[in-house]
Amino acid sequence: MKTLHFNNTPLAPSKVVCIGRNYVEHIYELNNEIPSSMVVFNKPNSAITDTLAFITPDTRYEGEICFLMISGKIAGIGFGLDLTKGEIQNHLKSKGLPWERAKGFDGSAVLGNFVPFNAPLESLRMTLHINGVLTQEATYELMIYKPLEMIEEIKTFMSFEDGDVIMSGTPKGVNTYSIDDEFIGRIYSDETLLIENRWRVH
Repeated sequence: MKTLHFNNTPLAPSKVVCIGRNYVEHIYELNNEIPSSMVVFNKPNSAITDTLAFITPDTRYEGEICFLMISGKIAGIGFGLDLTKGEIQNHLKSKGLPWERAKGFDGSAVLGNFVPFNAPLESLRMTLHINGVLTQEATYELMIYKPLEMIEEIKTFMSFEDGDVIMSGTPKGVNTYSIDDEFIGRIYSDETLLIENRWRVH
């Protein structure tokens, strides 16, 4: 089982629960429709990695605020990258088919370390810099579905195991990437830096 680190302890998530289309400007960016209900999909444990690899020329990054769940509640917070094979996803969407081939492949859930979280959810903000350039930024206010709404909806049909991760959606600014690109993802509570993760594409 793939693991992540929280409080210097390895945890093996049973799944990564992803919220799609949770920022309006990102929905427009990809020419999608605003969903009438929450879009939820899973990445398996085998998708989890702490390294960022070049997959295919059409694979894009999606920076996200991630929540670590213990006892059905948010225990930790971290930064993650949802990697997506764009051409495959576009084909699957056009046929009305599931997204696993585009979203759930090995290495598609790039997760850094998680730290304990006890700040107000309303204070959250994320940034992603690539090669020193700010490419993505998001705040709690910009989320269509807020974290507690996500948890409530997910629990209506699926249980959380300790160590499971919620990827809360990506803001505008997604794109493809190249070998040797440097990624720096940061999560803030207002102006206080909670966690920073760095990756260099190999």
